[in-house]
Amino acid sequence: MAYLDHAATTPMLPEAVAAMTAELVKVGNPSSLHGSGRKARRVVEEARETIAAAVCAKPMDVVFTSGGTEANNLAIKGLFWARKKENPKFKRVLISAIEHHAVLDPVLWLGEHENAEVEILQVSENGILDPQTLRESIAKNPEDVALISVMWANNEVGTIQPIAELSEIANDFKIPFHSDAVQAMAYLPIDLSKVNVTALTITGHKVGGPQGVGALIVKSDINLEPISHGGGQERDVRSGTLDAPAISGFASAVSVLVSQRERRSLRIKGLRDEAIKRIKEVVPEAVVNGDLENRLPGNVHISFPGCEGDALLMLLDAHGVECSTGSACSAGIPQPSHVLLAMGRDERTAKSSLRFSLGHSSTIDDIDELITALPPVVERAKRASTKARITK
Repeated sequence: MAYLDHAATTPMLPEAVAAMTAELVKVGNPSSLHGSGRKARRVVEEARETIAAAVCAKPMDVVFTSGGTEANNLAIKGLFWARKKENPKFKRVLISAIEHHAVLDPVLWLGEHENAEVEILQVSENGILDPQTLRESIAKNPEDVALISVMWANNEVGTIQPIAELSEIANDFKIPFHSDAVQAMAYLPIDLSKVNVTALTITGHKVGGPQGVGALIVKSDINLEPISHGGGQERDVRSGTLDAPAISGFASAVSVLVSQRERRSLRIKGLRDEAIKRIKEVVPEAVVNGDLENRLPGNVHISFPGCEGDALLMLLDAHGVECSTGSACSAGIPQPSHVLLAMGRDERTAKSSLRFSLGHSSTIDDIDELITALPPVVERAKRASTKARITK
């Protein structure tokens, strides 16, 4: 099997498995005051220090969550409600047109249920948000912007955003700026001492840690309304018993990641460039989506004209090659990617695309298997698509 879907989830690192397994056999609630509770609390706090150091933040800024989706919801809803409480005039929420649904959907929910004015900022054909676009949107009325959310790197096409410049613009107007860095954390250096990001989302299973754990890095002096209530854990903004084993595995993966990031990213980038070159050789009409230079090291996003992405995915899967269409599905009905549509692609092109994403366990053998399977799969998918159009 060639696993080429690391952007969806990447295998756990051995170090993370060992750290998590060691804690799974222990008893102790980190909120308990007795010895077992204090030991569990120490695991959590040491993990908090590790993760904070990895992004140049303070340990008290790390709020543990169940993953990226919860962290995004906490950031977006929590910041919006806090700002509205501060002043009812704060009602506008600005996001890029290519945000993950874990950002897009909470923002749209605020528009539907909390009377937020949602403004979706358009991107270039390569998926980049021009800082001038953000500045002009704010300038229409700087006094009513509640918050801004722009992802650090796109999950589908891999395009990296100019976060330092975008967040600096937000800071010029004293507007909270959130960034979903779920895809970026594994490959890009993140230094919150040098960028004006108010809140940052990361998650365990994209960096070689376990699923079901993540964190929102949010400055401790920022007002944030909780979205759930209970025991008052995590600065009273995220109640719930902390999962010490998962948190330990998460921190272990982050520790390994930081020590190996540069070397690993260079290796994966080499595999990515080789994959793109060889795909173009065997399928000359294939089109690479996203910025060719300013993209995540492991991202290969390709449109195959005349094919349906879902057909390609299933045919490749039958050949032992696992990838993703990167498109959203609603009630089992494939929909064109909102990311590609925002980048100016037509619906047919958006539906003809696949995402191959590489990670720490990827090798040249994975590329070899893909290239061997791809030409006959593309030809079969083309025939099926042509037959379907004729039948219609």
